[in-house]
Amino acid sequence: MQLVVARIGRAHGIKGEVTVEVRTDEPELRLAPGAVLATDPAAAGPLTIETGRVHSGRLLLRFEGVRDRNGAEALRNTLLIADVDPEELPEGEDEYYDHQLMDLDVVTTEGVEIGRITEISHLPSQDLFVVERPDGSEVYVPFVEEIVTEIDLEEQRAVIDPPPGLIDDRAETASSRDSSENSENSEDSENSEDEA
Repeated sequence: MQLVVARIGRAHGIKGEVTVEVRTDEPELRLAPGAVLATDPAAAGPLTIETGRVHSGRLLLRFEGVRDRNGAEALRNTLLIADVDPEELPEGEDEYYDHQLMDLDVVTTEGVEIGRITEISHLPSQDLFVVERPDGSEVYVPFVEEIVTEIDLEEQRAVIDPPPGLIDDRAETASSRDSSENSENSEDSENSEDEA
């Protein structure tokens, strides 16, 4: 199975290094020197990692055969793809590969169906589930322990306990309550003006 593990960013310096946007929880394994990665577009690769280092919080890679800034810049926005055994599991107990989470049904702790996971977005601060609702709209669910309470791969579902406002219908309930309070407040202010 092929998994996207990084996206190449800007060139760094003049000796062929590039910044990369890491899309794996195991960069030390997937993006280690000597790793051979397929690419999208395919014509850019395969690429073999020659060196890797962290600079100012960002991972920098240099690939075999890429020796200058022009060569590095030509790789910008290329996706790096690793071959992974579909049976392989992450080392951590509560860690999952993206392909394990794709298409899981998302339900609340009360059993309300929200939709299904169509994408996992890896942001610097946290990962997000992109959940497609039955009506075709999307909702974004932060993949954090406080919200995603259970991942059940056997039942093919993710159980969430969303805070108010995360899922549309809860937000609508809150906003309709706020608007009725606001209308009462505006009536009160009108009455006070009449008394004056």
